Amino acid sequence: MPVRGRRWHCACHTWALAATRKGVQYVLMEELSTAAAGKGHVVLLGDSIFDNGAYVGGSPDVVAQLRGELPDWRCTLLALDGDVTAGVLRQLASLPADATHLVVSVGGNDALGYAPLLQQRTFSVGEALSVLGAAAERFAAEYEAMLDALKARGLPCAVCTIYDTPPSEPGQKVIKAALCLFNDAITRAAFSRGAGLIDLRLICSEDGDYANPIEPSAQGGQKIARAIACFAGAAQPAAADLPELASIVISG
Repeated sequence: MPVRGRRWHCACHTWALAATRKGVQYVLMEELSTAAAGKGHVVLLGDSIFDNGAYVGGSPDVVAQLRGELPDWRCTLLALDGDVTAGVLRQLASLPADATHLVVSVGGNDALGYAPLLQQRTFSVGEALSVLGAAAERFAAEYEAMLDALKARGLPCAVCTIYDTPPSEPGQKVIKAALCLFNDAITRAAFSRGAGLIDLRLICSEDGDYANPIEPSAQGGQKIARAIACFAGAAQPAAADLPELASIVISG
């Protein structure tokens, strides 16, 4: 990933979102004065979106691909296949002392736990939305507690949205609609706390990005690794032209 002068360049679209007195401001990161890539230590937390080694058939997993994107950085995998949002608190207990950036992708397994609700009989669309909304509220409370613990570490951090299933997957439209409620909880938590946001819904948008309906393939993992590297480059402490509670947004 080339660095020219003091600006970080990547294939992803990278924005700064900042709350101002006049509302919300979006700024292309290329317009900001950012530090060179430098060196750091990125720690990946969460579930099999990062811990995808078992699903790529011997190809590089996300953390190996991230090391290729950030050759002068340390990259540590604490994410655990199958973990839910509450599990990130356990993962944080193993956080290396020299960590500089934290990235979390979690929530998909929480949403899977609520999947039986999609088969529940209701008398109206409104009642169905109420059922799903109650589930999303419970998820939001757990997610906010997790992100508060993450932010308490005092390091730049980013969270990922829950991506959609492959476009060709049967039932994709229903799953995509249901996940909107959970992703709303994630984006609200991130923006209200000044955390970065990596939108996997836009990054992993092709069938080839998935090893199966849930885990990323090597192709998708490469896109995810590139997005994480964009965040790490944009969130350098010396690049703090951003106001307090500014969120860096990475999309495809």
